[in-house]
Amino acid sequence: MVTLSQWVEIVVSTSITVRFLQELVDAREQERIILTSSTYQFRGATYTSSFMAKINDLIAFFFAAVTLSNLLGRARVTEAYDTVPLVPGYYGESCPVAEKIVREQVKIAIRKNPRIAASLLRLHFHDCFVMGCDASVLLDNGVGVASEKDAGPNRNSLRGFDVVDKTKSLLEKACPGTVSCADLLAIAARDAVNLRGGPYWKVELGRRDSLTASQTGANQYIPSPNSTLEMLVANFAVQGLSPTDLVVLSGSHTIGRSRCLSFKQRIYAGAGEEEYYYDRHRRYTGFRRILRSICPRSTKRDNALVPLDFMTSTRFDNAYFRNVLQGKGLLQTDNVLITEDTEGGVSKLVWRFAADQELFFREFPVSIVKMGRINPLVGEVGEIRRNCRALNAW
Repeated sequence: MVTLSQWVEIVVSTSITVRFLQELVDAREQERIILTSSTYQFRGATYTSSFMAKINDLIAFFFAAVTLSNLLGRARVTEAYDTVPLVPGYYGESCPVAEKIVREQVKIAIRKNPRIAASLLRLHFHDCFVMGCDASVLLDNGVGVASEKDAGPNRNSLRGFDVVDKTKSLLEKACPGTVSCADLLAIAARDAVNLRGGPYWKVELGRRDSLTASQTGANQYIPSPNSTLEMLVANFAVQGLSPTDLVVLSGSHTIGRSRCLSFKQRIYAGAGEEEYYYDRHRRYTGFRRILRSICPRSTKRDNALVPLDFMTSTRFDNAYFRNVLQGKGLLQTDNVLITEDTEGGVSKLVWRFAADQELFFREFPVSIVKMGRINPLVGEVGEIRRNCRALNAW
């Protein structure tokens, strides 16, 4: 079985992009192709037996590794960080009112429902981690499109699509066919954070919208709320994001809510070793009792919502990190930043951000801009959708 380091070497040596690999995987799952070591045709090109042998190693690793659903993201994105042609003020001439329109609509939406700020921020994250920041998450089911909205991590979970729809309609009236849905999400995420008291940053723009979605990719690439720290670090690393980025972007959980279904596994851990693991920081015991009162063991309240940050759930601040240090991180992925950090680097960052909100506010824009550079579509690739939910009809 190929190792992770060997997998990375294969990707680099063959110049495979993960978008290409994802198409192969989707084709295999849909039984449209059978991968062998023989020469064959795919997407109008002929591939040799040696190339296909490497592809088979990749696919075998993809399907066999238990944690790969949380590892395999967009390969070679680190290289793209130095070359991607995204710039602030991209619409300065073609649509100078673009960012103003987005901010105004986000402001209106938050005024009606403060929770929508977290929803818009989450849309940007879930978009970028599947095939890159290309608005694939916004596509509804259609001909040749299996919507990412129906993937496990997104079903009955993602919100804010109505805000995107309204904003896009206004952008189309002001500047038809100019502002991409992918850029809309990036701007909306910035404004959602800032309007809830968080930092402001210049958003790099110039993305185009995808011509497809990947429901399979959404199921595989979006981190599970029950991920271990090792899985999270590996997941972010393949996306070109560092452990620092992981901790910083986890701070997004200072706003928003989560369904009981997302954390029931840890509040109803079984007897023995698992029970010991969750209780070894005794500070957590009382918090768990509160969560159990909201989320019973039965499934009848699995969709009930609980604040990710019990202290200041509608304000973007550094309270999240103080919660984690007190054993009050809601999700397992929050608490593992402390409980599973054997080397100390990750937990040290949690302590630093808990003590210094200004530091967190300086680092957050750096990490989210970096995330926004994950394999964007630029130039003539993709399209500028007129309706974010559907491909343009030509």
